[in-house]
Parts: sequence; structure tokens; C-alpha cells
Amino acid sequence: MIHFVKQGETLYQISKDYRVSLSSLIRANPTIQPNQLFIGQQIIIPGFPDPSTIPYEIEVSINSRWLRLKHNGIIQKQYPIAVGRMLHGTPIGSFIIVNKAPNPGGPYGTMWMSLSKEHYGIHGTNNPSSIGKAVSLGCIRMYNQDVEALASIVPVGTRVFIHA
Repeated sequence: MIHFVKQGETLYQISKDYRVSLSSLIRANPTIQPNQLFIGQQIIIPGFPDPSTIPYEIEVSINSRWLRLKHNGIIQKQYPIAVGRMLHGTPIGSFIIVNKAPNPGGPYGTMWMSLSKEHYGIHGTNNPSSIGKAVSLGCIRMYNQDVEALASIVPVGTRVFIHA
């Protein structure tokens, strides 16, 4: 999988975002100068499939508060979601799912799927009345049954596009 460096990113932060060790990033990119990254530079992220080989993708609309599952570009399902509240916005951009954790407990409901941005994910909830609102700390909340269904379909490496 290839990551394109964005403004302000460091190799250390990229390693944390994808949950891979800094040393494995350096091994996968032997010609890289870790302290001299530039915008648009390509970084190989080891351990993830090429997202273009995965027929699924997820699109999230923050303003409309929906998440769409697409298969080969065709909408398969649309789910209601909760998003980040004021001062804790849901990040906008392109990410991938980097791992899944069933039964994380507490406010995360019955499933957690980490995004390739540290501290953010798609997860269930212990407060179903929050769905449809801007109430989270930036994560995407779903009804537990919806996030379980989604997690059973999409593999790690699935692209996630989040827009306003």
C-alpha cells in the first residue's frame, strides 16, 4: 500500500497512523530520509493490501450523517451515523481500515474498526440515541448491528472517504 505524505506529517506519525513500527517503515522504504519528507512523497506501508484490489469502499458524509458501503462503485447499503461534535470534528480525507477489534466495550459498542489516522475509527455505541447527531470525539458511530454487518463485509485495507 502507498501513502502520499501530507503537509506536516512525519514518518513517526505515519507509523502511528497505520499502526506499524517505525523500523518496518524504514525497512520498506530504504531510500527514504526520515527527517526530510516532502508533500506528495510516496511511502510504502508494509502489511496492507493495495486498496485498489479491494472491491469495497466506504464513503462518509459528515453533514448528511450517513455512511455508504460501495461494491465496485455501486452503493450496496447506507447507514445512519453520528459524527464529531464542535471542537472534535471527524477528520476529512482518504483513509483505510487498519484493524478491527470486536467487543471493545464501553462507548465503542460491539465493534471497532481503526482508521489510518491515530485515535479515529468507525465503531458501535452504547448510546443508540446518539446516532444522527454530532456528538462524538471525532469517530464515526454506528448502531451496533450496523457496524457488525459492515465489519463482516469489508476487509482490512478498505478505503474510507470522509467528506463534509
